[in-house]
Amino acid sequence: MSNDLVAILQNNPAIVGTGLDEDTAAVAGGMAGGSKRISIKGGVFRMMVNGKEQAVNEDRSMNVVFVKMSHNASRTWYAKAYKEGDKVSPACWSADSKTPDPAVKEPPAPSCDSCPNSVKGSGQGGTGTACRLSWRTAVVLPGQLDGNIYQLVLPATSAFGKEDNGRWPFRPYVQMLASHNVSAGAVITKMQFDTKSPTPRLLFSPAGAVSPEDMETIRNQGKSMAAENAIKLTVYQTDSVEGDEPFETPKQEAQEPVKQQSKKKSEEEPAEEVSDLVKKWAKK
Repeated sequence: MSNDLVAILQNNPAIVGTGLDEDTAAVAGGMAGGSKRISIKGGVFRMMVNGKEQAVNEDRSMNVVFVKMSHNASRTWYAKAYKEGDKVSPACWSADSKTPDPAVKEPPAPSCDSCPNSVKGSGQGGTGTACRLSWRTAVVLPGQLDGNIYQLVLPATSAFGKEDNGRWPFRPYVQMLASHNVSAGAVITKMQFDTKSPTPRLLFSPAGAVSPEDMETIRNQGKSMAAENAIKLTVYQTDSVEGDEPFETPKQEAQEPVKQQSKKKSEEEPAEEVSDLVKKWAKK
């Protein structure tokens, strides 16, 4: 630290408590901790810091609390097939899955619904779609509610679909909670891998309630810049979450690793009383 800054801080200690404004934090980049996310590449939970793997949780399930989520799924289309180690920007992208971003130079279509890359069967080998859907969320760990915020980007297979034995893909899960007047941030959510899926796919179920005294912490975490950044679609990230390729960010020192969650129940055990459970958490 510079001697001049030391003198300023000694004479004006109150300015430290003001925190960073949005402009300062944005220009400083990841210096306050780096970009953190939870990856599901290879069917295991991986803690990534600035694109570097720092820890692996090989349990088939993991508990998190959602502090923020994008309101819509996003779309990204790559003109060329992905190759391991390549770092390329998408040819087209959309933050709301409705229209191409204004920054796209040559959008394939005026809207996502009318785009040939959004048609089922347009993907490699005639399966899926060439333009991939994903849903961006920000989560914290139940034992560290005021700690690190992790980006969790969910591929379409984890975001959409039907209930499976008391477990849901992300959007149907949030819809189920909403139908009982329960916010996602008020619930400790169990996310677990669908062992029947050939590619990494997560399903979600309620595992407990966030205590009332911790709800203010959850709300503050959701308002933080880390949470805001976690749900933003940024084209300088390789964004094909099915393969979960690395993305380009400045190198930072490793941060606190994800703690492994202990398994108390079988990964295939159904949530037998989900409806009754969420009703207990609902506001009267």
